[in-house]
Formats: sequence, structure tokens, C-alpha cells
Amino acid sequence: MRLDIFSEMQHPKEHWTGDDHEHRLIQETLAQARLADEMGYGVWWQVEHHNAVDFSYSSAPECMLTAIATSTRRLHVGHSSVLAPGRFNHPIRVAERGAFLDHLSGGRFQLGLARSTIPEWRLFNIDADSTRAQMQQAFQMIPKMWTREKFSWDSPEYRFKDVDIRPKPYRKPHPPLWQACSSPASFEQAGRNGVGALGVTLWASLDEVAEMIHLYREALRTRCEPVGEFVNDQVAFFTFVHCADSEREAMENGAAKAAAWYTNGSFTFFEAKDAFIQTAAELEALAKDPAGGGLTGQYQRRKDPNAPQSRAQRLLGRIVAGEDVPDGQVWEVLSEQESLIVGTQDQVRRGLKRYEALGIDALMSFQQVGALSHDKVMKSIRLTGELIPEFKTPAAP
Repeated sequence: MRLDIFSEMQHPKEHWTGDDHEHRLIQETLAQARLADEMGYGVWWQVEHHNAVDFSYSSAPECMLTAIATSTRRLHVGHSSVLAPGRFNHPIRVAERGAFLDHLSGGRFQLGLARSTIPEWRLFNIDADSTRAQMQQAFQMIPKMWTREKFSWDSPEYRFKDVDIRPKPYRKPHPPLWQACSSPASFEQAGRNGVGALGVTLWASLDEVAEMIHLYREALRTRCEPVGEFVNDQVAFFTFVHCADSEREAMENGAAKAAAWYTNGSFTFFEAKDAFIQTAAELEALAKDPAGGGLTGQYQRRKDPNAPQSRAQRLLGRIVAGEDVPDGQVWEVLSEQESLIVGTQDQVRRGLKRYEALGIDALMSFQQVGALSHDKVMKSIRLTGELIPEFKTPAAP
């Protein structure tokens, strides 16, 4: 399993101090990427979000990735992911920018595509029902723009004839393609397209991760019609990683608060807050029932309300609803989560091994989260990076 890094460029409002706070965030991100290069991480994945305020400053990832590419030597740079509907990024512009980034990085560019979600569709006046088809067309068009002298397309969304898109990528035949996947349908679509799967399912248990990987591999094996000139069959998953000298130090650094802050921010930004609170409340009611909701209740929900994953959902539901939960209680519950990797090097090693056992090719370690300070993030990147030689590392495709 390869170790990658996933970056949102989060900047909580409590850090908005001084006129240069945004400039400082950008410089800190560059420093973290240079350290990741030095430590031997595989790919730096930069997200794309708009109007996300402190949840994500990564509104122009192609600019950030250019700066990272030109200040590193080995680290691959991945756009995870370009928001593919045309009102965000026209496929021609995606192909042009991607080819330039591939040249500037010396062939270290990785391209992911995503549909985006409700608040960003609203911001750019995009019809939600058209987004999956537009992303599929982008997957089909971009590799052809990269490899053909003349390219034509005719559909209700896009129409052009004999265009010659320049430059062509540095890497031949073209950079690897990936799809951001958060639902069974998206994992299947990635497998059908023969592109890599970027698993961004929030708070997924390891069993759920295994199910998604199986679905992707089956689609790849039985229904693959590659959109590109080659198949990228790698799977990458992201999760929160924070490494410190001791468990106490990790807690004092604010790891539990950061995980809770990210969860609250993500459900708020993606407008899934109410549904999450409702699910958490149902689990809370089940847990308070002496019979655990009875066999029927547990069967219907397929959840044990006192299992670690459910306990975390219940606690996070309280936080998202506005309750001030003590740090110690947050830490106790989140520490049970196999899907989070927090603690000493030995604890982080064990967490990484659990993901490796699932058969994923890369773990996108999400280390700059919430209010974690830059120096603590740098230390975590270094301590986690020291474990890289212990893993058999597949190269970035």
C-alpha cells in the first residue's frame, strides 16, 4: 500500500488572525508538500471546492498543484477531483490545464473527475440530473483530446468539430484517470470506465470500504469499457491520520476536536446535516432501549447501536446538533474507530496495516485538518512518513 496525502486547505475562522492569514495558509501548504516529497509520499491530492469558506480554501487547485509540482522532485500531483460538469470546468479547459500540469511536473500529474454536490451545483446554476452524464462525457472526451490530432463531439451538452487541443500531455499516451467515489453507483461507474477509484466515503467502516472495493473490482473485471488508452485499476481511500509521540500528545494537539470539526463542517457544507442528526438520533434511541431496539429494530437498520461505528455516529450527531461534548469523551469514542488513524507511530502503523489488509493501493492520509497547528501537522507528516519503508509501495500509476 502506498501512502499519499489528501489536502482540503482547511482554515478555521479562529485562525483568521492578521492581514496575511490566507497567505500564511498557502505557504504552510507548500511547506507540507515539500516535506511529503522529502519523506517519500506518493501523491499529493488537492480537492476542488467553491464557496466553502473555512472548510476548504482549495478553490483553484490547478494553481496550487502547479506550485507544488515545481517545488518538488518525486511527489505526484493529483487533482482530486476536477468538478466535471461543464459550468464548473469545460472538458476542453480540463484537458488543456491537465496537459500543462503534466509538462510542469515532468509527467507526475494524476487527473480525477467528480460530479460535485448540491451547494456547488446551486452556486454555478447546474441541473443536478445532468451531472453524471456530463462527467461521463468528460471521461470519454479528455483522453481523446490528449491523444488525437483532430477530435469531434456532438451531444446536447457539447458540440465541436475537428478541434486540435494543445498542448498534448508530456506523459504518453496520457496521465492516469481517476473518479471520486462516495456511493455504490460511483464505484461501479469507475470500474466500468477503467479508471482508478478515489474513495472519499466519510466515516465508512472497514467492512463498508471492503464492500465498495469489491463492487469496483467486479465492475472492472466484468463490465469494463476503458475510456482511456489504458486501464488504471488502483483504489485509493482517504481517512484522517494524526501521529504524535504519545496518545496524550495527540489529544492535546486537538486531534479529536479536528475530527469532530471536520465532520460538522462537511455535513454542513454538503447539506447532509439534518439527515445525519436524524440517523444519530435513531441510533441513540435504539441504544437507550433495554433490548437494543429488539432484533427487528436492529435488523431493519442493520446497525448495532453500541458498536464502535454507531457510537461514533451517535456522538457526532450530538456535536453536529450543537452540544458541547467534553474532549475526553470525543477522544474515547473516536479512538475506537478503525476508520480513523490517530496516536503513536505504533498505533498509526496498526491502523495503516488494517487498510492495507483490505487490498487498497493507496491511503490518502488527511493530516491538515481543522485547527491542528502547522507545526503539529508537519510533525505528523514526518512521523507517519517514517513508516513508509515498512510498506510494499505500489508506484503511482
